[in-house]
This record gives sequence, structure tokens and C-alpha cells, in this order.
Amino acid sequence: MFKDISPEELDKVMEKAWQAFPVYRNVSLKDRAGFMKAIAVELEACGDALIQTAMQETNLPEARLRGERARTIFQLNSYAAACERGEWMDIRIDTAVPDKVPPKPDIRKMQTALGPVVVFGASNFPFAYSTAGGDTACALAAGCPVIVKAHQAHAKTSEMVATAILKAAKECNMPEGIFAHVHGAAPSVGEALVKHDYTKAVGFTGSYAGGKQLFDWGSQRKEPIPVFAEMGSVNPVFLLPEKLKGEAAAVAKMYAASITLGVGQFCTNPGIIVGIKGEALERFIETLSEEIKNIPPAKMLHPGIAQGFEEKKRRAISQSAVETIVEVENSDTQESAAAVIASTTAENFMYNPLLQQEVFGPYSIVVQCDDIEEMIAVAKNLEGQLTATLMATPDDILANKELMET
Repeated sequence: MFKDISPEELDKVMEKAWQAFPVYRNVSLKDRAGFMKAIAVELEACGDALIQTAMQETNLPEARLRGERARTIFQLNSYAAACERGEWMDIRIDTAVPDKVPPKPDIRKMQTALGPVVVFGASNFPFAYSTAGGDTACALAAGCPVIVKAHQAHAKTSEMVATAILKAAKECNMPEGIFAHVHGAAPSVGEALVKHDYTKAVGFTGSYAGGKQLFDWGSQRKEPIPVFAEMGSVNPVFLLPEKLKGEAAAVAKMYAASITLGVGQFCTNPGIIVGIKGEALERFIETLSEEIKNIPPAKMLHPGIAQGFEEKKRRAISQSAVETIVEVENSDTQESAAAVIASTTAENFMYNPLLQQEVFGPYSIVVQCDDIEEMIAVAKNLEGQLTATLMATPDDILANKELMET
């Protein structure tokens, strides 16, 4: 268990980051890239100890974590290469024309570093969207010091990765304060980080509620700052008539696997499946139900997520005009989750905003439409999403241009 950082300690961390900023932003692109490549090397050098620690903290399997670490190393090296190329600076030079009347001045424009960036990592990706993840890599490539607030669900893992980053920073002679790693389970720590005068941007991956709170704090500052947030999503899937008519069972099996992949703990998990009433949709639902019944409960990342899933799932399936198609029995709702598939009409779905909220875990609701016009209405009723999928044949696409454009 790690102690929350105190306000005094936080001020010191931010002061060091602020002092490091003018030095680091003038470090050459080649040396910045070298630093990021060194982080990738150190992350690999953490070996099995890092994987074992992450397994203990997150309940994620070894193969998944090894793959995620490899992905994180790839991200770091990719950002390093992009950093060194420099196209991201978007340098534009409009040369002077002194003989013109009136004379045209020399105008130059380029992207430049903002300042210290606070990163809040995700619980479901302890490597790729956390301490050395994409937000950290992006900020370092841009010339910004980074302060990571460890996710309490994998604090030890985060600490090990932070140690690797600091080791790389020392080896590459980076300025002190270029990277910091703090702990803080209390919301006040996150608020203090976002509202600190020296914080110039925030990166976040997680729930809508968490991201919206950070956004609000960033907007409420005397000097508002950008909050780059990847938040919760229900990722609707639209089953078009010809596709469903020919492949209902195959599509159902595919989505049973997708809904339960990683115990449903992916931000792109298909939380809403929209189809048109009829024999094909009935076959889809029947096959989906049979497949889901064969998938046993599994431990989630941590008890808080498991309990949150149980609460949100119960709230969703208890709504008026919602039918539970299948709910796998689960004797341990404190740590584990079992898949649930619900169903409702398009009219009820559009009327009830609660049904459009993310239920993070192995859950999806089938929205049954009377016709394609009602399917289009459902699409228009949805808020912005990370993904939207159309299961369609070429003929479906040609026949449903309006849905494609919605």
C-alpha cells in the first residue's frame, strides 16, 4: 500500500517539472528519441518480475501482459521515430516580400511543447495506457515533462515501470524532474494535480465520469488547460438485414467472444447490438445466448470494478421494458463477473438514457427495431463513441446510405 502524496510533496514535484521544462524542450529531437528508446530497453529489462507483479495486481493472464508489454515497447519506439522525424512540429515558413506594397513580413509557425503534463493511467491496461503508455510517450516526444499519477489497482506495477523510466532518464542525462511518479487514491490528489499552476495539460484513459471530472477541473482553472481524455464508450454494432439473414449464427458466435474478451474490460467492448426484428435476429439472439451460457465467470481487474459492474448491470436490467436474455450464474460478485445479455425495443432504448450508459464488463443489450428507419433513429440518438460497427454485405451498404452517413 502506497501513501498518498502530500500537498507539500506535490508542490515540490511540480516545481521540479517546471524547472526541467525549459531544459527538456530544448533537448534535440535525436536525444529525446534516444531517451524514449532507452525507456523501451529498460521496460524489457524488467523481465519476468514485472509480468508476475502485474498478474498479481490485475488478474490478467501472462500471455496478455507479455503481449501488452511488447505493444508498449513498440509504442515507445514508434513515438521515438516520429519524434526524430519532426513532421509533427508542422513547421511553416511564409517568407518575406520586402518589395511588396505594403511589405510582406516573414511569418513562421510551428507546434511547440506546452509544459508539464499530468497523466492518469487506465486500470485495464497497466502498461500500454499507463505509466509508460501512449500519453507519456506522446508528451515526452513533444518536449514536455510528465507527472504520472499511479492507478491504485496496479500501484506496484506502476512503481516498477516508473523506476525503469527514471533509470533511462539518468542514463540519457535528462534533466531532473523530467519524469515523476506519484500515488494518490483520494480524489483530492487528482484535483490538485490538474489545478496546479505548473500543469499545462492532462492525459487520461478511463470512465466517462472520471474523464468529465478532470475536464471540468481543467476548465475551471484561471488558466484553462487541455484535457485529452479517452473515456467510456458503448461501441454500437448495427446488424444489417442481408448480413444477418445469411450469417446470424456465425456473427452471434463472434460477438459472444467479443463481449466476454478479457471479462469485457476493453474500452471497445460492444455494449449495444442493434438489429431489425424478425427470424434472423431471433436466430442471432438464440445462438448468442447459447454461446454465452458456456462462458464461465472470471475475475475482473480489481474488486472495485467487479462491484461497479454488478451495480450498473443490475440497474440496467431492472429498467422498465428490459428483458434479460441470459445471465450466467456467479457466486462471487465481489471479484468476478459473469456475462449478461439483455434486450429491449428501440423505442424504449431511445426513451431511457440510462440504457445508453457504459456497463464496463461482459454485458451487452440487444436493441430490436421495427425497420431500418427505426435503426437510423437509434443511430442518431446515440452520443459520440470510440467505435461503431456495421455488420453488412455490399448490398446492405448500397441500400442503406443514410445509416452509413449517420
